[in-house]
Amino acid sequence: MILIGRRNLLQLCGRNIFRKGIKQKNPSRGLLWRCCHHGASSQLLHPEMRAFLEDNTEVINRGNLTPEISLRLMTSRCHFWHEKAALWPYGEPYWAFYWPGGQGLARYLLDNPKVVRRKKVLDLGSGCGATAIAAMMSGASQVVANDIDPVAAAATVLNCELNNVNPFPVLTENLIGTELDSWDIIVLGDMFYSEELADSLHPWLKKYAQAPGTQVLIGDPGRPYFVSHRIQKELHRISEYVLPEATAQENNGSTSTVVWHYQP
Repeated sequence: MILIGRRNLLQLCGRNIFRKGIKQKNPSRGLLWRCCHHGASSQLLHPEMRAFLEDNTEVINRGNLTPEISLRLMTSRCHFWHEKAALWPYGEPYWAFYWPGGQGLARYLLDNPKVVRRKKVLDLGSGCGATAIAAMMSGASQVVANDIDPVAAAATVLNCELNNVNPFPVLTENLIGTELDSWDIIVLGDMFYSEELADSLHPWLKKYAQAPGTQVLIGDPGRPYFVSHRIQKELHRISEYVLPEATAQENNGSTSTVVWHYQP
């Protein structure tokens, strides 16, 4: 079995990977994880992790909806795209792909900076950090990203550097079901990939979407667990984007992605 990118990971996304902690296939490398909890910055990024990411990703700013943003991603030119999955030393690298829901959210924020300007933004399930970076580029007063994979947090630090954006905090706890501070905007892309996760997200997001002054935006290309979920009755479509051919091919032929305003 080889690790090859997005097509295989799309099949894996039926599993609930938004869980507490992450399985390390090589526990001896634990030091690499300590740099990214609670407020990652370039000064805290361990040199070994930096070297690993730089060696095993490629800087990309094409083939997606946001050419303004450069990202370190895994591509077919990267070593582990073709390597045996067992040789990848960490959990599945979902952060290493720019999923279409996140692309739509990032595009929407870049096109509509007033949505986040001078506002506090939480990016849930942030992956490579593109949506959070878009919020920073659009003038948000405070941005916090959240992804339970510490490697995603490390990658986000590098992606901030690529885009000349000051690194923002990246929290690696599972926030779903917890009590949050007040936020002006909560954004999440590509999170409705399993029934269990959709069912846990719905009531938790509803609580915050109903709070005065809080807006919840969801990006999704039309995954089955999203379009069939009861949350659909409480969504307002605010923007739709045609996906570039490269993104469509890598996402089982999805041709568009939609940004929704959750209004329970």
